[in-house]
Amino acid sequence: MVALYLVSAEEAAGKTTIGAGLGKRWLGEGKKIGYIKLVMAGKGPADGKNDAAFMKQVLALAESVDALCPPANKVKEAVDRLSRDKDVVIVEGRCGRGPEESLDKAAYAMVGALKARVMVVADYASQSPAEIINCGKGFGDNLLGIVLNKVPASRLKRVAADISPRFTAAGIAVLGVLPESRALFTLTVGELADSVQGEILNNAEKSAELVENLMAGAMVVDSGLEYFGRKANKAAVVRDDRPDMQMAALETSTRCLVISGGTAPVDSVRYTAESKGVPIILAGSDTDTVVKNIEEALDCARFNQEKKLLKLAEVVEPHLDFPAIYKGLGLG
Repeated sequence: MVALYLVSAEEAAGKTTIGAGLGKRWLGEGKKIGYIKLVMAGKGPADGKNDAAFMKQVLALAESVDALCPPANKVKEAVDRLSRDKDVVIVEGRCGRGPEESLDKAAYAMVGALKARVMVVADYASQSPAEIINCGKGFGDNLLGIVLNKVPASRLKRVAADISPRFTAAGIAVLGVLPESRALFTLTVGELADSVQGEILNNAEKSAELVENLMAGAMVVDSGLEYFGRKANKAAVVRDDRPDMQMAALETSTRCLVISGGTAPVDSVRYTAESKGVPIILAGSDTDTVVKNIEEALDCARFNQEKKLLKLAEVVEPHLDFPAIYKGLGLG
């Protein structure tokens, strides 16, 4: 058995995304995979349960979600217990931004106890190359390499060509440069309705559809179609006194129509939405509050929906250096 420790200095850097991509690939090759989401000091068990529940489903794990979320001081016992019939155990944890931080010291000790190989996952927008190098070098010979995640697609080649050599010069292998994908950090229609305390009036069977963009209503009718046509797979937020703008949104690629203000839509809007299969969410708050609540929910959205797995493969498979990862882990 080999333990792969996925670690980052930031929350939501993409560890679960990468762990799911690796785990699914290994499962397809007939390997037996385990998973642990560490609960760091000061955090409650619920902090890791969403990710653990998702990975339990993706990797078809027999263990309970609670068993997959041990506190950091119990991780060795958990790995020993879960690794008895496994080829690879994926462990998710956190580190600090330098060798002197307490999070780093705890991570170094944990890796040593597990004899784990380490993959540092870094959010491209949140950490400089110097910070990433400083974070990774403390793992010494246990460091397998780093993955730069959430790189804007337009800068992918430039980052790979210009920044990656800095890590190589520091003796750190770059195992992947992954593009930013909004589709991995989206809400379902149902989750969006919950975020605004709204009621889904129709087409409730579409509540699992993914919302990738958010738009608030245009001001004039003439610009409605052009405005709403700029983004696909969106939630369109429109005031309850603007049925004209509601109709304009429904003529474009819209995952759901969110009506603010609390007044139900007129019959023509409801009929059009039903005929096009677009759920209407009725929210009692004003437009500014609705948009703010959705934006906050989107900021907190994590990779935890089964429908995102196809998109995950598109992001992970072409951009990770699987030969280097396999060699570093000793996998055939």
